[in-house]
Amino acid sequence: MKRETIKVGQVTIEFLLEAADTGGSAALFEFTVPTGAKVPIPHYHEHFDETIYGLAGIMTFNVEGQAIDIAPGETCFIPRGAVHGFINLKDREARALAVITPALLGPIFFKEVAEIVHAGGPPDLEKLKMVMKKHGLVPVLPKRETA
Repeated sequence: MKRETIKVGQVTIEFLLEAADTGGSAALFEFTVPTGAKVPIPHYHEHFDETIYGLAGIMTFNVEGQAIDIAPGETCFIPRGAVHGFINLKDREARALAVITPALLGPIFFKEVAEIVHAGGPPDLEKLKMVMKKHGLVPVLPKRETA
């Protein structure tokens, strides 16, 4: 399989296995997150689970309100329905593998998000939310305080 690198803002994604490679069982991609990079809106997946495996640096995942540092060799399982997000708060780039089971998320999702993010100016949040929902990700925006 020819590997393609997709850049979404400062984050890079490289798919190693797609649904077509595994009969739909799993998708596998490597992603790199520079220090302080803008990252996805907190979200959950409706129909698939995600497992993260740290390769380099330390990424901090927030899963259901719990901060989990993922260092090289460490893992984090994110079941469908669990609200999560991630950030790199450390002083060096972080890399990890993501395993999606079943393989309901593929490169097209990241390409569609990249198109919105790289359109110029601040990303259109409504368009981002529509693309996320189309691919089974449900954005969870922070609740605003009312006076």
